[in-house]
Amino acid sequence: MAWIYLICAGLLEIVFALGLKYSEGFTRLWPSLAFVAGAIGSFFLLSTALRTLPVGAGYAVWTGIGAAGTAIIGMVWLGESRDVLKLLSLLLLVCGIIDLRFTSGH
Repeated sequence: MAWIYLICAGLLEIVFALGLKYSEGFTRLWPSLAFVAGAIGSFFLLSTALRTLPVGAGYAVWTGIGAAGTAIIGMVWLGESRDVLKLLSLLLLVCGIIDLRFTSGH
């Protein structure tokens, strides 16, 4: 169950990263509220997952999901660059996340 919490926490990290971008310095209400809700939910689920998962692997997976997911959304929907080196880096990041899942137990 801890890994499910961790994956959901990583997905909520994507929500709060995008909310932060669209809040325009916390001057827009709904994106600012999305940031706050995403951050609270993400940290809550992360802390729940870390009750049983090793902190190093848990934190790395959480940040990896958030970073990779945000970068992919940026490329797909926000028109950010899709150069080969960036895509290869994201592939390596995702492979690292998967590897941590299978080598960290629980």
